[in-house]
Amino acid sequence: MTTTRRTALGRPSATTHAEIERVAFALFEERGFDATPLELIAAEVGVGRRTLFRYYPSKNDIPWGLFDRTVEDFAALLDAAPLDAPLWETVHHGVVAFNDFPRDADPPHEQRMRLILRTPALQAHSVLRYRQWREVIAAYVARRTGASPSDLQPRTVGHVSLALSLAAYDRWLDDPSASLPGLVDEAMQGLRAHLD
Repeated sequence: MTTTRRTALGRPSATTHAEIERVAFALFEERGFDATPLELIAAEVGVGRRTLFRYYPSKNDIPWGLFDRTVEDFAALLDAAPLDAPLWETVHHGVVAFNDFPRDADPPHEQRMRLILRTPALQAHSVLRYRQWREVIAAYVARRTGASPSDLQPRTVGHVSLALSLAAYDRWLDDPSASLPGLVDEAMQGLRAHLD
């Protein structure tokens, strides 16, 4: 596995979110998510457990990467759309763009999503992340329609968009040679009925 990097004073050198994720995903692949304690990840990265907590509040957060930043980018992407574009189209294209990841992502997006979507121990934690994602859509729809994010239509659009995206991911994980953005695009075609 990795070797501990140390500074001249004997302390571990600085690390990054990306490095932690690379090490953690290698361990998850080798040992399984449940059998990989946080202490082992910290040791392999060359930092203490408390230092690791400065990067990720829990082991369950590691597979999600920098999700808070990604969600902020998603909100900015929706907000940048022309206001004269149909609402369904803006949400549709925003969700497709959100799910278009570089093929050279490290760890690979397929590995990340396979772990998140097919590891029972991560399902409860995923509900929190899905909520954040749905709230971005609900807030955007509310701004565009003059509604409140807690009103039924914005919430419904958030839930429907998530369900359509997850269906596309299920299909993609069964056949990773398929285009994920293409599958999300195809699934999101059904959104128009909710916003026309």
